[in-house]
Amino acid sequence: MIGEPASEPWYRRRAMAVLLAQSAGTQVVTFVLRPTMSYRAIELDVPAAWLGVLGASFAIAPLLLALPAGHAADRYGERRMAVAGAVLLTAASVAFLAFGHSIAGLVAAGVLLGTGHLGCVIAQQALVANTTKRGGHDTAFGHYTFAASLGQAAGPVLIAAFGGEQAIPDTDRIFGWTCGLAVLLVVLSALLRRSPRPDPQDRDAAMNVRSLLRLPGLPHALVTSCMVLAAVDITLVYLPALGTEQGLTSGTIGLLLIIRGASSMVSRFFLGRLSRAVGRRRLLISATAAAAVAMLLTSLPMPVWLMAPVLLVLGFGLGVVQPLTMSWMAESAPPGLRGRAMSLRLVGNRTGQVLLPGAAGLVAAGMGAAGVLLVTAVGLGFAGVAARRLPADGT
Repeated sequence: MIGEPASEPWYRRRAMAVLLAQSAGTQVVTFVLRPTMSYRAIELDVPAAWLGVLGASFAIAPLLLALPAGHAADRYGERRMAVAGAVLLTAASVAFLAFGHSIAGLVAAGVLLGTGHLGCVIAQQALVANTTKRGGHDTAFGHYTFAASLGQAAGPVLIAAFGGEQAIPDTDRIFGWTCGLAVLLVVLSALLRRSPRPDPQDRDAAMNVRSLLRLPGLPHALVTSCMVLAAVDITLVYLPALGTEQGLTSGTIGLLLIIRGASSMVSRFFLGRLSRAVGRRRLLISATAAAAVAMLLTSLPMPVWLMAPVLLVLGFGLGVVQPLTMSWMAESAPPGLRGRAMSLRLVGNRTGQVLLPGAAGLVAAGMGAAGVLLVTAVGLGFAGVAARRLPADGT
């Protein structure tokens, strides 16, 4: 850019590197603590019904606090929100270590974990939205979600490293190490770049959340994002069940899930190029449709060698949609309201994660895992139809 200081490109690369590291670190801490919380509950002989309560303790914060968190990110800045989230993740790690020997302690620590994760994620997404030039959001959100996926994959690897060959890993040791990782996350959060603040007059005149919902195509973007995220969760839960019904080994199912996850990461890494080559709306529709067809095929009996490419297509399609909806909402929302736009999307996603798997469980009772995947494929098809209502240029 003409007239741009020579140090500006270096500064931007450094700022993006810190953001991606903070994003990956957030997911590492979260995806270490959530499974370890379940292992600790098993150690305590917690009834199976309480495992659902523990899972809900993490999800309740985004449902109740997402919109206030988005407002806080817009008003006080993303860096402050990220630091607050990282501090809460540190507090959650300490709470698991100190008070995680009872159900009440685990639930309280789970709420802290969900709240801290919410603060970090809202801050990250708002920062990407506010510091990326128009036209570059697809690439920026693709790289951001790639880093998040990398962190999600690394978390279980750390549990395996600490657990060795034991059925239940050393939970105290994991909680202790996670405290150190969370403190490092606080440092990374403090190093995040500050986005330009809108003038107070502009910020006060900005639209409210109700006005956001009236933006052309936004409800359809929320439906698409919600359905795709629920499809990811349903795949993780019901693909192992499908494998059991069809006599597949756990190792085979694990390999198929790895293929799905790796394909999603690849699609996100090259998202900017794909979007420029195909067009954002066309890519969103085709990716959702491809995921729907792949999900439908997954529900049918087939040899493993055929399931692998099907899961490859499924992962690629599911991986594309999430960052594209983030990008579209970032360019649709005005400055000063992008944190709330991202929080609105998160509320929709979490609502889908709470309601749709429960509905899937009712389907599974009568139709089995294959029936759940079939119904999910229909839902993805509906999401693809909804995506056709999005403006072509995201405005």
